[in-house]
Amino acid sequence: MPSDPAVHIIDDDKAVRRSIAFLLSANGLPARIYDSGRSFLDMLDQDVAGCILCDVRMPGMDGIELMRAVRGLGVTMPVVVMTGHADVAMAVQAMKAGAMDFIEKPFDDQALLAVLRQGLERGQAEGRRTKRRAAIEERLARLTPRERQVLELVASGKQNKIIAHELGISPRTVEVHRANLIEKIEAKSTSDLIALFLERSQA
Repeated sequence: MPSDPAVHIIDDDKAVRRSIAFLLSANGLPARIYDSGRSFLDMLDQDVAGCILCDVRMPGMDGIELMRAVRGLGVTMPVVVMTGHADVAMAVQAMKAGAMDFIEKPFDDQALLAVLRQGLERGQAEGRRTKRRAAIEERLARLTPRERQVLELVASGKQNKIIAHELGISPRTVEVHRANLIEKIEAKSTSDLIALFLERSQA
């Protein structure tokens, strides 16, 4: 079962992570706290949802290394990094590594809440896209190698007779394959079939 979306607060400073968690809880935002990047990674799986708020400068594994590790595991949750005044260069590095935003300490409570609400919204949208891509992949896995060939040629805009010629089969066989494709991929029409395939290809 996918976990409920939450802000995952990662900071080695116990007082900081507790105060942020209290702020979020008081404003109706679910939060989970971790004392290091490693402790977060130890519980991380594909079903973890929400967004990440991490300090950019932590012992053992800094925020940028954590981001890279998370992305390396295929997790696409938005990341907001917290920085001190002297860490602006690291914040720029974090943005280049894919952070959604950074917020400088000491931060304004309302500014932090605003960026985290945006992070949760983006995380939920990305979660929906991930589920849709997974559903498309599951449908594509039902295809035979020949059906996959036909699908790729249909998606490239080729007509049945051209596909038949390229694959050395009859146009009627191509029609049968197209009908099977629509059924297996649960598409409403050929145009829907192509759209689903292209969506998966561009993911």
